[in-house]
Amino acid sequence: MTGFLDALVGVPAPVVLAVIGALVFGEAAVFLGFVFPGETAVLIGGFIASTGRMSVVLLAIVVVAAAIIGDTVGYQVGKHYGPRLLRTRMFRKHQQRVASAKRFLDGRGAPAIFIGRFTAFLRAVTPGLAGLSRMRYRRFLVWNALGGIIWGIGCVALGFVAGSSYKQAEKWLGRGGGIAVGALVVVALGVWMWQRHRRARSRGDQMSPMG
Repeated sequence: MTGFLDALVGVPAPVVLAVIGALVFGEAAVFLGFVFPGETAVLIGGFIASTGRMSVVLLAIVVVAAAIIGDTVGYQVGKHYGPRLLRTRMFRKHQQRVASAKRFLDGRGAPAIFIGRFTAFLRAVTPGLAGLSRMRYRRFLVWNALGGIIWGIGCVALGFVAGSSYKQAEKWLGRGGGIAVGALVVVALGVWMWQRHRRARSRGDQMSPMG
């Protein structure tokens, strides 16, 4: 655990910002969210920012911008290549979940863009489905920007607070105590994200057509 934390803190800030920005951008732009949720990278970035090695404000700006731009690219990809993409192997593997996401979008309209920002799978597919359904881009952009701002700042802040808790515990309890608290915080964040993912999948399975 100590080596992992030290390795994270030792990575140059520009590299961290570039990697996090690329992962957040790629969630919807190239459907990277199918395999890696961008919020994990953002939480780690917030943790690193808490050490003072990187500006937390700059991190939040990069995350928000990458989220909004990435979703916009995903929207355009869905608008121009949606039917073709749905026939690819990647989308066929998640056919029921994609169908559930489409019903989610159809049932809630533009606000679904905002709501979907807070669930990993929906973050990956909702922008493309919005483009496929020919939602007006101005409406999409408003809800996309709102979701990107709140999600981005919230995840950065959560990671920053987790890192600050680790540093404070290290100051009070010594390095061993700080590492223990840091481990607990990281595990708690992991369990929280896993539970969210499990609940989202359960809801998707319940919404999927039977047979």
